[in-house]
Amino acid sequence: MAAWAAAARQAASLSRLSSPTSAAQASRLLQRRGLAGGADPHGTPRVNCWSDPLSPAKWKEEHFVIVSLSGWGLLIYGGYKLFSGGKKEKKEEQTVGASPSA
Repeated sequence: MAAWAAAARQAASLSRLSSPTSAAQASRLLQRRGLAGGADPHGTPRVNCWSDPLSPAKWKEEHFVIVSLSGWGLLIYGGYKLFSGGKKEKKEEQTVGASPSA
Protein backbone atom coordinates (compact mmCIF):
# COMPACT_ATOMS: atom_id res chain seq x y z
CA MET A 1 0.00 0.00 0.00
CA ALA A 2 2.86 2.37 0.79
CA ALA A 3 4.39 1.61 -2.60
CA TRP A 4 1.14 2.63 -4.31
CA ALA A 5 1.05 5.90 -2.35
CA ALA A 6 4.66 6.67 -3.23
CA ALA A 7 4.02 5.94 -6.90
CA ALA A 8 0.94 8.14 -6.87
CA ARG A 9 2.91 11.00 -5.27
CA GLN A 10 5.69 10.64 -7.82
CA ALA A 11 3.24 10.63 -10.73
CA ALA A 12 1.49 13.71 -9.36
CA SER A 13 4.76 15.59 -8.96
CA LEU A 14 5.85 14.65 -12.50
CA SER A 15 2.57 15.84 -13.93
CA ARG A 16 2.93 19.14 -12.06
CA LEU A 17 6.48 19.68 -13.31
CA SER A 18 5.73 18.87 -16.93
CA SER A 19 2.67 21.10 -17.25
CA PRO A 20 3.14 24.36 -19.22
CA THR A 21 1.60 26.45 -16.44
CA SER A 22 4.28 25.36 -13.98
CA ALA A 23 6.98 26.95 -16.16
CA ALA A 24 5.11 30.24 -16.07
CA GLN A 25 4.70 29.97 -12.31
CA ALA A 26 8.38 29.17 -11.85
CA SER A 27 9.41 32.22 -13.87
CA ARG A 28 7.33 34.40 -11.56
CA LEU A 29 9.06 32.91 -8.51
CA LEU A 30 12.56 33.63 -9.76
CA GLN A 31 14.20 36.64 -8.19
CA ARG A 32 15.10 39.41 -10.57
CA ARG A 33 17.57 42.04 -9.47
CA GLY A 34 16.14 44.77 -11.67
CA LEU A 35 18.33 47.86 -11.61
CA ALA A 36 20.50 46.81 -8.69
CA GLY A 37 24.13 47.33 -9.61
CA GLY A 38 26.76 45.52 -7.60
CA ALA A 39 29.57 47.91 -8.51
CA ASP A 40 27.63 51.10 -7.85
CA PRO A 41 27.68 51.77 -4.08
CA HIS A 42 24.99 53.97 -2.59
CA GLY A 43 25.66 56.45 0.16
CA THR A 44 28.95 57.44 1.71
CA PRO A 45 31.93 55.11 1.43
CA ARG A 46 32.56 53.07 4.58
CA VAL A 47 35.91 53.32 6.36
CA ASN A 48 37.72 51.31 9.02
CA CYS A 49 37.03 52.33 12.61
CA TRP A 50 40.70 53.17 13.21
CA SER A 51 40.82 55.44 10.15
CA ASP A 52 38.15 57.81 11.47
CA PRO A 53 37.50 56.94 15.14
CA LEU A 54 35.29 59.97 15.87
CA SER A 55 32.68 59.27 13.16
CA PRO A 56 30.87 55.98 13.85
CA ALA A 57 28.35 56.74 11.08
CA LYS A 58 31.12 56.24 8.49
CA TRP A 59 32.40 52.94 9.92
CA LYS A 60 31.91 49.58 8.27
CA GLU A 61 29.05 47.66 9.82
CA GLU A 62 31.18 44.81 11.17
CA HIS A 63 33.61 47.27 12.80
CA PHE A 64 30.71 49.12 14.41
CA VAL A 65 29.36 45.87 15.85
CA ILE A 66 32.74 44.82 17.26
CA VAL A 67 33.41 48.22 18.85
CA SER A 68 29.86 48.46 20.25
CA LEU A 69 29.94 45.00 21.81
CA SER A 70 33.40 45.63 23.24
CA GLY A 71 32.20 48.90 24.77
CA TRP A 72 29.16 47.26 26.33
CA GLY A 73 31.35 44.46 27.68
CA LEU A 74 33.74 46.92 29.27
CA LEU A 75 30.86 48.90 30.75
CA ILE A 76 29.24 45.81 32.27
CA TYR A 77 32.55 44.44 33.56
CA GLY A 78 33.49 47.83 35.04
CA GLY A 79 30.11 48.11 36.75
CA TYR A 80 30.49 44.62 38.12
CA LYS A 81 33.93 45.41 39.51
CA LEU A 82 32.72 48.74 40.92
CA PHE A 83 29.70 47.33 42.73
CA SER A 84 31.29 44.07 43.84
CA GLY A 85 34.03 45.81 45.76
CA GLY A 86 36.69 45.93 43.07
CA LYS A 87 40.17 44.66 43.71
CA LYS A 88 40.79 43.46 47.25
CA GLU A 89 44.34 43.82 48.54
CA LYS A 90 45.69 41.48 51.17
CA LYS A 91 47.73 43.28 53.79
CA GLU A 92 50.44 41.29 55.44
CA GLU A 93 51.75 42.64 58.67
CA GLN A 94 55.48 42.44 59.17
CA THR A 95 57.25 43.30 62.38
CA VAL A 96 60.04 45.81 62.25
CA GLY A 97 63.46 44.16 62.25
CA ALA A 98 62.19 40.64 61.68
CA SER A 99 63.42 38.77 58.66
CA PRO A 100 60.83 37.36 56.28
CA SER A 101 60.30 33.66 56.78
CA ALA A 102 60.88 31.35 53.86
